[in-house]
Amino acid sequence: MKPLNVAVIGAGNISPVHIRSYLNNPETDLVALCDIDPETLSRRGKEYGVGRLFSDYNEMLREMPEIDAVSVCTWNSAHAGAAIAALEAGKHVLCEKPMALNAEEARTMQAAAEKNNRVLQIGFVRRFGRDAATARRFSEEFGEIYYARAVCVRRNGNPGGWFGDKSRSGGGPLIDLGVHFIDLVRYLMGNVKPVSVYGATFRKLGDRRHIRTGRVYSAASVSKDDVCDVEDFATALIRFENGAVLDLQVGFTLNLCQDETKVELFGTKGGADLTNGFKLYTEQNGYLTNVSIAADTSFDWDIAFQREVDAFVDAIRGRAEVRASAEDGVEIMRILDAVYRSAETGHEVIL
Repeated sequence: MKPLNVAVIGAGNISPVHIRSYLNNPETDLVALCDIDPETLSRRGKEYGVGRLFSDYNEMLREMPEIDAVSVCTWNSAHAGAAIAALEAGKHVLCEKPMALNAEEARTMQAAAEKNNRVLQIGFVRRFGRDAATARRFSEEFGEIYYARAVCVRRNGNPGGWFGDKSRSGGGPLIDLGVHFIDLVRYLMGNVKPVSVYGATFRKLGDRRHIRTGRVYSAASVSKDDVCDVEDFATALIRFENGAVLDLQVGFTLNLCQDETKVELFGTKGGADLTNGFKLYTEQNGYLTNVSIAADTSFDWDIAFQREVDAFVDAIRGRAEVRASAEDGVEIMRILDAVYRSAETGHEVIL
């Protein structure tokens, strides 16, 4: 079977894991890159040996009809435009999370995929982690999952660049970090639908650009010219149709001792901790028992992204259903919209 010709739109920080994953997949040929920044584009082209470089994705799609599929790795505000252009040109699309800036944009993307009969997979990479796969295998050990807790907070972790600019990002840690954990919990519960949300967001600490010591959180480091008009911290209670509740806390900047990330599920038969690999807490033969897996079940970004791209290829080839579908993306955008709306009004939002 002829390899799929793929292109990557957006050559910034997240693009290398997509690029490497395509290069590692024997069924794909990486044929083009696109980015609005010529320096970034040239650097990525040289780094990965890609000769066809474009500053405009519409031009790329016109000049290279042989492209079969694209990854959209732009900042969030460009997701819908790039994805819809590719879908309308007959290309399959793997779009980074969040799907769009809001649910309305996400529905438009979904409609474009359906109209053109193309795969639209959303980059919910946590679904493809070893921890999530293990949790799914042990799902019967949980019983009824009725409560989940997810925390991802940083002491000084605003990525800077476009992440702090609401016009390009759509929001702060909620839409950047929270999206991962909301989707992961929903996925492990069986893609249950949300019914209500109560949320709060805070802008108190900013991007802490005055802090001169400590590590820069990401390659998109904070500079004096950056805009920072997104929330520092967000929290939400999300109720699903099965009665379960997710308690979410996410933050770029928070006055705590050290960064903290955890994901926990609590069921009637057992609970699970996915913070550093999968652990099961249950009871057996009249004793409370803790079950650890001998294999490495920790989340590894490179492994998860490779599995995500491989699954995208499988869906295009018709070997498997799309594991992170456009419908899933729309549901997550509905939740994110509701959290921001609840934070603005101070009231619960019914979905």
